[in-house]
Amino acid sequence: MSNVELLDNVKHKDLKVDPRYRAEYGDSINQVLVFPSEFAELQKEYPILLKKDKETGQFMAVVLLGLDLDENLFLDDSGWNAHYVPAIQARGPFSIGLRREETAAQKTVEAMIQVDRNDPRVREEGMPVFLEHGGYSPYLKQISKVLKVIHEGWAVAKTLYPTLDEMGLIEPVTINVDLSDNQTYSITNYFSISEEKLAQLSGDQLKKLNEVGYLESAYHLLASQTNISRLIGMKNRKRAKEHA
Repeated sequence: MSNVELLDNVKHKDLKVDPRYRAEYGDSINQVLVFPSEFAELQKEYPILLKKDKETGQFMAVVLLGLDLDENLFLDDSGWNAHYVPAIQARGPFSIGLRREETAAQKTVEAMIQVDRNDPRVREEGMPVFLEHGGYSPYLKQISKVLKVIHEGWAVAKTLYPTLDEMGLIEPVTINVDLSDNQTYSITNYFSISEEKLAQLSGDQLKKLNEVGYLESAYHLLASQTNISRLIGMKNRKRAKEHA
């Protein structure tokens, strides 16, 4: 059970966190939720796909990390082997909490950092969260940047995917994977950007997407599909090693 608290430099002055990526920390997963604010980095290494939330029916973005359940091909005993780690995983035991204050004059919402004290990464040894005199440690400064990516990404996602959908750019996609040892996979129930329909947009539509920054996101989603072949190569190497 989680034990989430607002981070406090007095109460948590001695807090330390293991920053490594491990299966026991929940990193052995075959996909993870991602945000438009990190597409530029993600599309260099991961396939980004869209899927529908089962409860709301709204689109959300994920990156594929593996082909089998609980398989992260980027994770091994040395850690996470990629230049960029998706923000949801990079945040560790930290999350964003919103503190709302209301006066007669105005309402304010302030984003605060929270920590799950029961997370297995919170340990007696590890990276210090605060400096000796209460300031943010370099580690916490990095976590703060990661949480900002998530916070800003949530806001963009609320309007990005509906806009792309309204313009008819989102289409179902099926990915058929044939491995070198004749093992096959069929990846279904995902969506991507239609390259054909994107190319058919009018000048006014392209201008509209570009003005709000969504055109770049559409191209990042499309460009990331080339990383499927990279994932297949990683899977082939893993299976060859297992059968050696």
